[in-house]
Amino acid sequence: MEEPCGAGAAAPLRGDAEEPKQGSVLFLGGNEVKSCAVVKYSSAPPQAAFARLQEKTDLKLPPANWLRESAKLGPAGTTILGNSKKSKPFSSFGMAYDFIDSVGNDVDVVSDSENIKKLLKIPYSKSHVSMAVHRIGRTLLLDELDIQELFMRSSQTGDWTWLKEFYQRLIDQKWQRKKKSKEHWYQKAILSKFLYYSINGDGAAQPVPSTSKQHQEGPVAGESDEAGRASWPAPFEMPSSLSEDPGASNQGLKNDFVRNILWTFEDIHMLVGSNMPIFGGGRYPAVSLRLRDNNKPINVLTGIDYWLDNLICNVPELVMCFHVNGIVQKYEMIKTEDIPNLENSNFSTKVIKDIAQNILSFLKSNCTKEGHTYWLFKASGSDIVKLYDLTTLCEETEDKYQNPFTMPVAILLYNTKKLSRDFTVLLNFLFRVACNMMLKKNQNKKHYGTIRTLLLNCLKLLDNGRHPQIIASANYMLSELFQLDEPKKEDSADFPINGNSDESYSEEEEEMPDSDENGSYSNSSDPPDDNKAVAIIKSVGELSVPEKYKSVHRIRPSCAFPVCHGTEERCRLVLNHVLEGLKSVDSSVKKEGDLPAADPSTPIPLKYEDESTSGGPESLEKQMALFLDKMGSFQKGKHSSQSGMIPGSWQYKMKLQLILKSSRAYYVLSDAAMILQKYGRALRYIKLALQCHDTYCCLCGSMLPEVLLFLCQCLTLCGDIQLMLAQNANNRAAYLEEYNYQTKEDQEILHSLHRESRCQVFAWATDLSTDLEYQLSVSCKCYEAAYEILLFSNLKSQNPEQHIQVLKRMGNIRNEIGVFYMNQAAAVQTERVVSKNVSTTEQQLWKKSFSCFEEGIQNFESIDDATNAALLLCNTGRLMRICAQAHCAAEGDFKREFSPEEALYYNKAIDYYLKALRSLGKRDVHPAVWDSVNWELSTTYFTMATLQQDYAPLSRKAQEQIEKEVSEAMMKSLKYCDVDTVSERQPLCQYRAATIHHRLASMYHSCLRNQVGDEHLRKQHRVLADLHYSKAVRLFQLLRDAPCEFLRVQLERVAFAEFQMASQNSSAGKLKTLSGALDIMTKTKGAFQLIRKELVAETEQISKDKSPAESVSVNDSSAGLNKEEVLKLLGIFESRMSFLLLQSIKLLTSSKKKIGGSSEEEAALRTNKQVYSLLLRATANKGLSPLERTELLLSLLEQLAPSGEGSPGTQ
Repeated sequence: MEEPCGAGAAAPLRGDAEEPKQGSVLFLGGNEVKSCAVVKYSSAPPQAAFARLQEKTDLKLPPANWLRESAKLGPAGTTILGNSKKSKPFSSFGMAYDFIDSVGNDVDVVSDSENIKKLLKIPYSKSHVSMAVHRIGRTLLLDELDIQELFMRSSQTGDWTWLKEFYQRLIDQKWQRKKKSKEHWYQKAILSKFLYYSINGDGAAQPVPSTSKQHQEGPVAGESDEAGRASWPAPFEMPSSLSEDPGASNQGLKNDFVRNILWTFEDIHMLVGSNMPIFGGGRYPAVSLRLRDNNKPINVLTGIDYWLDNLICNVPELVMCFHVNGIVQKYEMIKTEDIPNLENSNFSTKVIKDIAQNILSFLKSNCTKEGHTYWLFKASGSDIVKLYDLTTLCEETEDKYQNPFTMPVAILLYNTKKLSRDFTVLLNFLFRVACNMMLKKNQNKKHYGTIRTLLLNCLKLLDNGRHPQIIASANYMLSELFQLDEPKKEDSADFPINGNSDESYSEEEEEMPDSDENGSYSNSSDPPDDNKAVAIIKSVGELSVPEKYKSVHRIRPSCAFPVCHGTEERCRLVLNHVLEGLKSVDSSVKKEGDLPAADPSTPIPLKYEDESTSGGPESLEKQMALFLDKMGSFQKGKHSSQSGMIPGSWQYKMKLQLILKSSRAYYVLSDAAMILQKYGRALRYIKLALQCHDTYCCLCGSMLPEVLLFLCQCLTLCGDIQLMLAQNANNRAAYLEEYNYQTKEDQEILHSLHRESRCQVFAWATDLSTDLEYQLSVSCKCYEAAYEILLFSNLKSQNPEQHIQVLKRMGNIRNEIGVFYMNQAAAVQTERVVSKNVSTTEQQLWKKSFSCFEEGIQNFESIDDATNAALLLCNTGRLMRICAQAHCAAEGDFKREFSPEEALYYNKAIDYYLKALRSLGKRDVHPAVWDSVNWELSTTYFTMATLQQDYAPLSRKAQEQIEKEVSEAMMKSLKYCDVDTVSERQPLCQYRAATIHHRLASMYHSCLRNQVGDEHLRKQHRVLADLHYSKAVRLFQLLRDAPCEFLRVQLERVAFAEFQMASQNSSAGKLKTLSGALDIMTKTKGAFQLIRKELVAETEQISKDKSPAESVSVNDSSAGLNKEEVLKLLGIFESRMSFLLLQSIKLLTSSKKKIGGSSEEEAALRTNKQVYSLLLRATANKGLSPLERTELLLSLLEQLAPSGEGSPGTQ
């Protein structure tokens, strides 16, 4: 029942006036004071109109309705009319409990209105002030600390002696109990009677029954010295009957106030409890009613009291009834804004505002430790206000048994008979504050420190044997504070770096300046007797100085949260809290049978198997089937617990949450170890995560979707780890050591799990095997299990991203397994020397590999992953090529022919490569994969064409058909061989294309030599041979590392020219052909230059090496030349050059004799004769080295080359 701020409206006197619940901004005495009151809760009925009593009414006589419930006022009547018992010493906790959302965040102060008034009157009053202060977040809880009552208790029982001795030593050496006077009780009695008269309406003084007459001479009922006194506890001893229900009603900390008001005074937000009677009447809808002795003038303290009451309750008018010796004299109505200007009661509202701000700043600056009890004390007649930390003082005493503050805020307990109940409620309050903040923890992570401090304080207050539920819950919430899926960089961004997590603020914030400008409460200037005080206000007059504590007025940031410098540290903190929670749960579970006690000091072995015991993939299939069977039983709601926990009990629910939290922590640890490439550690952690999940599954009656999704993630990560272990077999020893290591914390968590279940549903997934095939199979089964969970739990559509990731991993692992089997098949094929037949082992490996590739392709195609599907199609094509190679003859038989089986598998490989290209669609999808597939396709066509050309199947096909198929295959290979795109593969493509053109030219050259008859076909072959020779030469010229290939092509071109010359009849035609052939030879100068460069480098290297063995080694490796091939080519080149020169000389000589040669022909003849002579002498000298022969040929070619002609082929 909350109403917003607004302006109150004037109204005539009426009987059904509404209680004011609007806020207002009042302008008082020319000084603006902002005050807004919003009623958050009210148990009061609508205000009854007050009755004006007739003059001479005797208030000493009780009215007939005195101390009786009124139909108008309802059950709250006695409280409203001031006859209830004294409010409980720590009533602020009752309010805070009811308005838990406001505590720690929005509200600065929670207190009784009487305490607020007492604080704001400190500079004006000589009375003593004794208040307990507690801090929760940014909120201060203020309560009266009746030190007199506490010490009275101490005198009777001997308890609390340490505090009494401290008080007498430093504060009041002559302390004695001060009793209230009869005048005090007299005034309270006539006030109570006056209020009852005011609602009676008839104004007649009627006698009451004899049972009530005692109140005329004694204290008001419920206000006696003994009845109204709060009882304080003896040193704390928790009974075993302490309630364990955190949701229990807040008895003992009951909110006794009729109204709870959110009062904003300037910039201070206060949650205030008030029992002030409010009546209807006057010009406003509500008035407060006061009784004053006409012989005693109103003083400043009374004026402030009335003014603050009206502000807090938003009452615009005060009705004052004056009496003399209990006889009513007159009434007077005063507006609230006029109260500060009353005669003898004049005060500044601005000063009151300054006092409020300064007191709040002082308390906020010094009451910094949550869970500690602070004592604000001002002795009667003193101007000094002191603040003590009672928790710290108590901890310093020698007698620890009498230390109620070892457990913070235990001083809040006030009634020994209600100790169990109230203590539980108090803990529930702290616990509920933390729970409420936990619900909003994602909105503002700066409150994490506050939540953590509250929970840690709860744990300090509790006995593990008597409060297992709250301890388990608090530890679970503490574990929830650490975000396991949060990037590390956010840790330092959201939380101030401060390792002292038990403090509310960082050390820098706790350092208070010593300057007088910021308040005289520095410990350094305290008298020796005051060194126990946290802070001191040396003069109450300082509180009236505007902004005296300005520098520390603002609310400080929330509590520091411990900084975790890594994922492992954060997870270890989580696991520590989980373990403590599990211990609390386990300790509370009564065993129905005798279970064998596990020794926490004995490690639980993590099962290790090698390939000799694992049973291989076949046994894995059975384990996988059992796992899926078990998962099906979980879905049907089967569950069991060995420890005897009752499903639905708090132990059952809490243990499920703690187990799941530990599983998540281990998962994060495993993922972090995976990133660090600590695969043995990663497998150990994921094993622990799955063991936790295994126990959860055994206990849980139904699996929530998010739990199943998490299980899917665990299995996926486990599959990743097993794959990495398979791919990094070289470090197996280190991984095994990491895997077998175990912390004591992990052991204890495992022991707690084994109390509930020892099933090993996931054991198949987490064994560390040394068998590569088994590891790959386990990885695959993990992904399959994750996929099955997504399918049968209907999570596929709800979590499309997870579904895609699992399918990608399934496709990838099936590719890995397919490649593994394919490589094994290739190895078997390499070892097969004697037998020409394909073995059964090879065929089985092909089938396994093909099946894996096929399933992987389906996985990738189902998620439209064209790139990966293309890669698997490419690998399938490679498998087909291996199958084709296996069908060729093992021995070098000269009768070897290209078999139909080879053709079949090569064509299958081509089909898969073409499918891969169709899957990609275009190069832009993934250029690297596109280029790779094109290269493999080109290679397949080239290999098939080469095999057909070299091992022509003439027994099955005609020569023409073979030549046609070879030509088609070579041209298709050229089509997929990209020589233009600049890439690392471009030189290979250029070499491949040059080789193809060379082979085609050779084939057409051979056809031309063997062709007889069809002149058209011969001409076609001649043109094609010449075309391909030219293209081959052009491509080889682009390569700097293929001089021998270039020479071979040029020599074949020369042979082709010689063949053409043989069929020519005219001398002119032959001479032209010979000139062309010599021109081809001169263009090989670039190739000889490259050969000479390599030979020179080789010679220089040999000269540097002294050891012959080293020389041989260098000769074999330094040059990229095959020396035998070079010598062979040099011999052929010299032979053909000699032949061409001789034929040229003969033809030129013959032509000169017949018709007389031109000057050009004569010059050519002289050059040819000279070169021929030098060549003959060189070939006759058998002692020339390859380098010398190369240099000679270069000089001869230089002479033959026409003047001004460049050096083709040189780069």
